[in-house]
Amino acid sequence: MPFAGELYFFLHEGGGQVRPPVILLHGLGCDALAWPADIRRIPGARVLAIDLPGHGKSGGPGRQSIDAYAQAVVLFLKELGIEKAFLVGHCLGGAVALSVAAHLPERVAGLALVATGSRLPIPSGILENAANPSTFPLAIKMLLERSFGPHTPAALRETFSRRVGAIRQTLLHGDLLACDRFDSEDWLHKIHPQTLVLCGTADGITPLRYAENLARQISGAALQTIDGGGHLLPAEHPTRLARLLGMFLATL
Repeated sequence: MPFAGELYFFLHEGGGQVRPPVILLHGLGCDALAWPADIRRIPGARVLAIDLPGHGKSGGPGRQSIDAYAQAVVLFLKELGIEKAFLVGHCLGGAVALSVAAHLPERVAGLALVATGSRLPIPSGILENAANPSTFPLAIKMLLERSFGPHTPAALRETFSRRVGAIRQTLLHGDLLACDRFDSEDWLHKIHPQTLVLCGTADGITPLRYAENLARQISGAALQTIDGGGHLLPAEHPTRLARLLGMFLATL
């Protein structure tokens, strides 16, 4: 698979070059494979799923601010000559999408914000335990407890738990810091691209009120909730999420 702007990415050429491509931005501590195949291959769309800096197969260190991740995404778009893109972000990736839209609105054809918020405060216990290698397993345990919805299959819980357990301590701590420092409240009303906000009603990390606040403050934003969905909506409901994204893309 190719690199651009030092970022590794998966490419699905389903929509040719006519419409703006879809850029998938994963959540904290994850990589492009956190997006299931249903979403990475949305019918009729050209889809690029990125490994953010330091994640997956992208080299270098991670970042400790959302704006720094956004700068890497902008460089990625410039390297590929992408003038305008539809940004889909989960959790941290949603904050990155918002940052790109705020700084370079002319490059954003639309936004889909999945399980994210205008702020992403991290409980102090998780942040403090993640900072220390000796207490890092406790931080992961606390994070996992908030990640799953009540109906998340046991196999998915096990798979995600293994993935999170393999994350570098410094990388996850940096991502947690980036989320905790993120605050778009002062400029969120300036976001103008068409926006779809998606949230599970049982999300324990970015609860429903976060999504409602996004939809309220972004002019014309549409809110779509998934009953019983947890924080891992892409993995829990990939087919439904892909269908909702495809329908939204068709309106742009």
